[in-house]
Amino acid sequence: MIKSHLLNDDDGFDVTGRLVSNLSIEEDEQEVSLRPHTMSEYVGQSKIKKNLEVYITAAKNRHDALDHVLLYGPPGLGKTTLAHVIASELGAQIRVTSGPAIERAADLAAILTNLEKGDILFIDEIHRLNRNIEEVLYPAMEDFSLDFVSGKGPMARSIRLPLKHFTLIGATTRAGMLSSPLRDRFGMSLRLEMYEPQELMQIVTRSSGILNISIDPDAALEIASRSRGTPRIANRLLRRVRDFAEYDGLNRIDLAIAKKALSHMDVDELGLDVTDRSVLEAIIDKFSGGPVGLDTLSAATSEEATTIEDVVEPFLIQLGFITRTPRGRMCTPLAYKHLGRTFTE
Repeated sequence: MIKSHLLNDDDGFDVTGRLVSNLSIEEDEQEVSLRPHTMSEYVGQSKIKKNLEVYITAAKNRHDALDHVLLYGPPGLGKTTLAHVIASELGAQIRVTSGPAIERAADLAAILTNLEKGDILFIDEIHRLNRNIEEVLYPAMEDFSLDFVSGKGPMARSIRLPLKHFTLIGATTRAGMLSSPLRDRFGMSLRLEMYEPQELMQIVTRSSGILNISIDPDAALEIASRSRGTPRIANRLLRRVRDFAEYDGLNRIDLAIAKKALSHMDVDELGLDVTDRSVLEAIIDKFSGGPVGLDTLSAATSEEATTIEDVVEPFLIQLGFITRTPRGRMCTPLAYKHLGRTFTE
């Protein structure tokens, strides 16, 4: 059973609506039916899954709450989904909130005091918790208690309120921003890795069945290969390819319609879209391959500097297409080759 409390979707939400953004868009939040519900349905992250199966089985055998879990890694890899899978495997209730949504210590205290034994509290983007609120979490995580002060002045006294044993699952895209005292209180810190095309192919095939449309293996692999190693993008592209197939009166997605749809959506073989290519082309054509400063590049492409830095650049750097230097951004020979340009020193 899932109980949502103070859910805030603003953090990590892509207002640009780019199909290949690993940040969430509104449609992703609405399409929860594609999420796996058990560990056997959850594709990828094999090492994490194997370890979790051990920890979950041991906790159930002891009739005790699972130790606190920190999930971290890039957006779109399934941290929220994995938290729900853990709850399902434990047979526990999960309460969902986010760091920015907890504005006062009293809000967190209210949530904690309503948790039953074995319940899971999932806090998304936990690195955005206010430091004063973190202070409330420390004794709750370590001693399963709440400490608060009653009264003022000479009449003030400290009161400790016991809590039922619960499991905190924190998710973050920026583990480095977590304070050391909070990070150290997690018994398990699990990093989710980018997915291989074969793993994403399994996800696409599973999701197509849920969406009630058949898909050929080579079409599933084509979509997977253009999904930037991210399940969220794979499912998003699958839904759009399905739309093209249905528009053409097809009841099956084959390689031809997959390529046609992805071409119409301007998603190339590596998963780059118009925005990615415009940044690369601006650096190469307008600034001779760089270096060029972020603000100058922003003006040249009419894209916000924060969008380029936080959304566009990470994947281009991962591909080895862009390097950051003290003087600015530069395109590598790989970027020239991908765009069909000749690289000159």
